[in-house]
Amino acid sequence: MTSSFGTIFRVSTFGESHGGGVGVVIDGVPPRLAITVGELQADLDRRRPGQSRLVTQRDEADRAEILSGVFEGYTTGTPMAVLVRNKDHNSGAYDHLKGVYRPSHADFTYDAKYGFRNWAGGGRASARETIGRVAAAAVARKLLAEVAGIEVLAWVQSVADIEADVDSGALTLEAVEADPTRCPDPDAAARMTTAIEQARRDGDSLGGVVACVARRVPAGLGEPVFDKLDADLAGGLMSLPAAKGVEIGSGFAGTRMTGLAHNDPFEPGADGPRTTTNHSGGIQGGISNGEDIVCRVAFKPTGTIASEQQTVTREGEATTLAAKGRHDPCVLPRAVPMVEAMVLLSLADHWLRQRAVDVLPQLDVRP
Repeated sequence: MTSSFGTIFRVSTFGESHGGGVGVVIDGVPPRLAITVGELQADLDRRRPGQSRLVTQRDEADRAEILSGVFEGYTTGTPMAVLVRNKDHNSGAYDHLKGVYRPSHADFTYDAKYGFRNWAGGGRASARETIGRVAAAAVARKLLAEVAGIEVLAWVQSVADIEADVDSGALTLEAVEADPTRCPDPDAAARMTTAIEQARRDGDSLGGVVACVARRVPAGLGEPVFDKLDADLAGGLMSLPAAKGVEIGSGFAGTRMTGLAHNDPFEPGADGPRTTTNHSGGIQGGISNGEDIVCRVAFKPTGTIASEQQTVTREGEATTLAAKGRHDPCVLPRAVPMVEAMVLLSLADHWLRQRAVDVLPQLDVRP
């Protein structure tokens, strides 16, 4: 029943959607890293509800409190704890869900596992749990930027059948944040907005794809077998609420290519070999190769919708349900910082693991 992720840079999230608060304990943060609560808040503000008409209107400021692990503006090397208190939770709005299971939600499966569930807001199954991940990832972002210049940036690539045209190499945070959809293609963003608003009016929901690029990742991160970098990325990304698929590099499209077309040829580079293409998505043999790491995450349509659906009660009796409360008609805009978070946490952990391998960096035994 673990709620932890990572080996050296290890995070443990806690709290429920309608409890007193949610947060995270971060173990393995190196000492002497300058960090402020404002740096955490910047990422939390991108994740919070109520930020546009396209997302749930729950009114939460999501103000972070650093409880430990930071002294006079620097990390101490001891566990860092961050808390965000819940302010605008209305558990009474979920009374009608107490004895019924929402289709395609975690209600039934939590009951099957524990014989008990927190029906108010979904408990740990709520996307509100990801606050702890995003807060921890803000620390990872600062660490990776300072030690390696690594930058991680995600965006909404598609909503339903609306696909964006995005050059990941030239993409900026400002372009992503320019529209509430977090799609940097203005034409696609406008069509996505229309579709999401129509889904809300129809009492329905939409899914889509969030893409992510990690730039300036050094070669050598990742383990050869079970802890491959792409395996840990996929595991972290698939742990996000509503995530149903992950692709690295060419992903499934690579199956339609020949080996000659898919292979990434090497050429000499100023800092070592480089590839002329990047079908591998920056990872080969489970280890980063120095190129941009590119991944995509598929998110299903939100399970909780206002339209009437067929379901059963906890006692197994057939009934219908039209959910009430405040819900996202499309999780994609708020999923962008969540995807960044899991990529950042995975990279920070593997960067620190690689430092443990490089105990004798001055010795070069290659022939």
